[in-house]
Amino acid sequence: MDDTGLPQIPNEFPELSALSTEDIPVAVRHAAERPNSSSVPQKPLLLVFGGAIALVLVVVPLLMAVRSQAPSRSTPAATSASPSPDLSSVPQSGAQPAATPVPSVLGHLPYSEAPASELEALSQYPAIKLRRSALKKLEEMTQAAAEDGVTLVPISGFRTEAEQNELFFGVKAERGQQTATRAALSAPPGYSEHHTGYAVDLGDGDRSDADLEFTFEETKAFKWLKDHAAHYSFEMSFPKNNPMGVSYEPWHWRFVGDRQSLETFYRAEEIETGRQPPPARAATSEAETDAVQ
Repeated sequence: MDDTGLPQIPNEFPELSALSTEDIPVAVRHAAERPNSSSVPQKPLLLVFGGAIALVLVVVPLLMAVRSQAPSRSTPAATSASPSPDLSSVPQSGAQPAATPVPSVLGHLPYSEAPASELEALSQYPAIKLRRSALKKLEEMTQAAAEDGVTLVPISGFRTEAEQNELFFGVKAERGQQTATRAALSAPPGYSEHHTGYAVDLGDGDRSDADLEFTFEETKAFKWLKDHAAHYSFEMSFPKNNPMGVSYEPWHWRFVGDRQSLETFYRAEEIETGRQPPPARAATSEAETDAVQ
C-alpha cells in the first residue's frame, strides 16, 4: 500500500517501523505520537530526597558533638577570674641591682692593696713600685718631659697599709693633730690611692724645696704635667675644691689608662646621691711637708 502523506513512525519505536500506519492499533499509534509524562522515571527526585536524608544523618551528629564540648571552652574564662600572682618582687631579666654607696672615711674612699705579683720597680728609682701598666706610661712621660727640659722625679708610689698606718697615726701623734686635720693631709690606712699601685707623687728635679708642698704648682714640672699628663693617661687626684674635700695636692697623680684602673677610681667615687662632701680644708704650713695622699 502507498504510505505517501501518512505520518512517519517515530524513532522511539523502531520495532514498528516495518509496519504500515494502518496496521498499528490506534492506542499504540497515539502513544507513539505523544508519550505520557506519567511514564517518565522519577530517579532525580529520589536522588535529591536521599541526599537530603544522608546530609541530615551526617550534620546532626556533628552538631551534637560540638555542643557537648561547649563547657570546656568556658573553663579559661572561669579561671581568668582568679587573682594573678604578684610578680612585683620577682627580679626582671636584665634588671640591674641598685648601686650601693661606697663608704668613705673623712672623705677618703677604700682601696685594696695591689697584688705583689702585679708590681714592678721603676728602673731609675728601684725603691718605688707601681703596677706595670702605670709604670710603663710613667717612664714614657718622664722621658718626654726630659726632652722638653723638665725633670720629673717620682717621690712615692705603691704603699702598703702598714706604711700608711705609720704615716697617718704616727705623724698624727707626733704632731698632736686632730683626726680631721690629719685626714685632710693623709688618708687613713686602707683608704689611700697609693694602695692601688696606680698613684704616684711627683716632684721637680730643679725644685726639691717644693716637694710635697703647695708651691709645687709654681714649678716647671707641674706646668708641664697640666699640659701633657693626660696624653699618658695620668690625672691629678685632688685638684682644688675637689668633691671629696681632701686638701689640694698638686703633686699627687694617678693612672687611669686601662679598664682596671678606671674602674678602681671612678666606681669608688660614685658617692651616694644627696650626700654633701665636706668642705676642702687647707693644711697648715707645718703639715704641708707630709701632705701625701
